[in-house]
Amino acid sequence: MAEVAFHFNVPDRVGYTCRLLRKVWRAGHRAQVVVEPSQLHALDAALWGFAADEFLPHATQHAPVHVRERSPILLVDEQAAVAPGVILVNLLGHVPLAVEQGAQMQRLIEIVTTDTEDRALARQRWRWYTAQGHQLVQHDLLAKGAQG
Repeated sequence: MAEVAFHFNVPDRVGYTCRLLRKVWRAGHRAQVVVEPSQLHALDAALWGFAADEFLPHATQHAPVHVRERSPILLVDEQAAVAPGVILVNLLGHVPLAVEQGAQMQRLIEIVTTDTEDRALARQRWRWYTAQGHQLVQHDLLAKGAQG
């Protein structure tokens, strides 16, 4: 079973996701981000303009196959298959369909904002992952900020 890491109290989902993806890419891992179709292009644009002095290599599911295969970061909607061995980043308000169907991934990261509804939905996902036997890890950004 894959480890599921919940990153709680994220003040800016897009900015945090960009920083997280930079860290994943610099560590030499591949990431796949599951996002609502209406938000896919906004995240794509944010990754292009994230840092003036660097480029985060990424593609969307709509890119040609040869581009998707070479891109260490892939932005997809829920209908896309999960590539084996990736770190899956979930920006949906529910468990991705591929995960429900048993997709194999290296790790799953759930990004949870401070929004009350988002936190309630995260609690539902937490219970689902627990029932499936996943190892859960919690990263609370507020607690980290309070510690220094």
